[in-house]
Amino acid sequence: MRFIVLLGCLMFALVASASHAPLPGGGRTELIHARLTRANDWRDHVMVVAHRAGWKENGRIVRAENSFDAIDHAAATGVEMVELDVRRSSDGVLVIMHDATLERTTTCHGPVAERSLASLRQCKLVIEDTRRETGEQVFTLEEALLHARGRVMINIDNKLEPEALVEIADLATRLGMTDAILLKMPVWNAERLQIARDIRRAIAPKIAFMPIIADDGVIDPAFLDHIQAQLSAPAAELIHWHREAGKPITPDGGPLLSPVSRAVAIRNNAHLWINTYPITDRPEGMVAGGRGDYLALSGDRPNDVWGFFVERGITIIQTDEPDAVIAYLDGQGLRRPYDLIN
Repeated sequence: MRFIVLLGCLMFALVASASHAPLPGGGRTELIHARLTRANDWRDHVMVVAHRAGWKENGRIVRAENSFDAIDHAAATGVEMVELDVRRSSDGVLVIMHDATLERTTTCHGPVAERSLASLRQCKLVIEDTRRETGEQVFTLEEALLHARGRVMINIDNKLEPEALVEIADLATRLGMTDAILLKMPVWNAERLQIARDIRRAIAPKIAFMPIIADDGVIDPAFLDHIQAQLSAPAAELIHWHREAGKPITPDGGPLLSPVSRAVAIRNNAHLWINTYPITDRPEGMVAGGRGDYLALSGDRPNDVWGFFVERGITIIQTDEPDAVIAYLDGQGLRRPYDLIN
């Protein structure tokens, strides 16, 4: 009897110890990277990317875009990645900024590229709609990587020449964060594919690198298959254009979400990615066939946006509404928790 009691205590101790064991060395980021690079193992889990780090809620701008505050909120919400825009200061430092100029998102004016890092440090981030000044200043890509370390991956929107992706990759490698970033570039023909291949060869193998493919340049799933195979890409970011406001929303997701394209993704063990965020002063859902965040929320039609794309094989959604998307996906049973078994 005493042996049974002792055995029971030992088993309880082992279970308790496992439940409180630390995550792998890279923290949650390492688990996210594993799901990103093993798409076929996780087709029942839809990943969420916070556009500009997650600056909006219910269509309203509530945080400074590309800010530490936005990164922190997104990480707490449970997103897999935050998107950050990268530019360069006049003295060659990689900094986080969406626009080429400073006035929309900071207290300063003028081109980012004409200011040194020291000068950019004087620029405070603001919440765009209210112009409320935050306590944050313009920060570097290195600082962003370190701030997000172990919590979320960073989806790099490179506003520089494609070759800058190698510099960005080298920075992540130096910081020991090769599993923390996702690099990407538009590919629409053989010449662009060759540039992408050269970049892929020049960066650390563990760093994720994917093509951005738009249906005004690529409509043949065979070329999508060729791109994915050449780059060993874990995902493909798809653009389904909807440039005319009066045009009906896409009925089927376009040629890049055809059954053949979905088969290509499975064959290449790759995710298909859609962007449902709006583009300022452009038709709603412009890069998602008209099926964007605004339709999902204002029209109370999440099934016609996020659900529509999931049904057609999408397993990564980049959005301005990460809280709402995660809540929707949780309700549909399309999110699986991150734990020690990944």
